[in-house]
Amino acid sequence: MSADLQTVWLTVLLASVTTLMLLFLATPLAWWLANSASRLRSIFESLVAMPLVLPPTVLGFYLLVLLNPDSFLGGLWVRATGESLTFSFGGLVIASVIYSLPFMVQPLQSAFRAVPMSVRESAAVMGASPRDCFFSVILPLARRGFLTGIVLTFAHTIGEFGVVLMMGGNIPGETRVLSIAIYEHVETLNYDAAHVLALGLMGFSFLSLWLVYRVAGRGAEVFRG
Repeated sequence: MSADLQTVWLTVLLASVTTLMLLFLATPLAWWLANSASRLRSIFESLVAMPLVLPPTVLGFYLLVLLNPDSFLGGLWVRATGESLTFSFGGLVIASVIYSLPFMVQPLQSAFRAVPMSVRESAAVMGASPRDCFFSVILPLARRGFLTGIVLTFAHTIGEFGVVLMMGGNIPGETRVLSIAIYEHVETLNYDAAHVLALGLMGFSFLSLWLVYRVAGRGAEVFRG
């Protein structure tokens, strides 16, 4: 089980890094989408939501084409770092950030929209700058959206398969995550090991969804109250 434990650790590390990066990248994007009146908003909303309907292998394939060492971006990375983005942990992070983007952006966007305009206006009347209003008033009121986005992003990254397989392959200790390990165990008829990992993921998925619905239910009670 030592190889599987290493796989669990790598998967948790990938999910943690992806969630942390998206927390910083998705917050300003979600704020803009929640408040912008630009005609481009619907285009950006569609781009953000595309991973929800796009087959993971399609996204993984084009990331592989875009970031391989012979491409412009991939070549720049190789010259700067001496390493390739494809079939590496760094490449998995980029793929996971793009694939999990809507799971962070959409809960935050909904949470920002749910903050009453009167609250912002009251903060402005009391002399709060837009920055103070955002950090001292809006973020605390949107905390349930942040918690939902964090849980969904982390859980979604844990269960990724198609994107990480296309972008990272199956390199033990480098790109071999839980979903790929389960697939490999089934291919080799090692059903006992597959059961252990699969049941663990099922339990984790249930707890993640329970937490999301629990938070969403409490949020609804607060707004009704």
